[in-house]
Amino acid sequence: MTLHWKVVVDAQDPHAQADFWAEALGYVVEDNSALIEELLGAGAVTEADTVEPHGRRAWRDLAAVRHPEDPYEERSGTGLGRRLLFQRVPEPKTVKNRLHLDVHSAPGQREAETERLVGLGASTLRTVEVPGGSWQLLLDPEGNEFCVH
Repeated sequence: MTLHWKVVVDAQDPHAQADFWAEALGYVVEDNSALIEELLGAGAVTEADTVEPHGRRAWRDLAAVRHPEDPYEERSGTGLGRRLLFQRVPEPKTVKNRLHLDVHSAPGQREAETERLVGLGASTLRTVEVPGGSWQLLLDPEGNEFCVH
């Protein structure tokens, strides 16, 4: 049996992180507004549980991005395939990631891709050169490491 999974990232601002990673990966920010409106109408959640980052209701403490071609649940807007979920946590990032994403650019496009990501809010930490290859180590807007190959 295989298991369905997603990558969950702790964040100070889940919506800003979702916006960054959606642009970085060519993903879409999930639209959970229909489910949220339904739950608000039923009294199951409160206005304080929501925000409106893109002119539509979203969860205050959660935001996710999904691959645009993967299936998703229409009622909730939740992706059923490749997906990153950002959840608000009270503490800032303090140590090196134990898990990180690698993004792969087209052949010969690593520098251009790195520049694009920096333009979106990433910062360059260093270039890694080893006998097996090289890559750029970057930080997303909240300081999470990721590599561009």
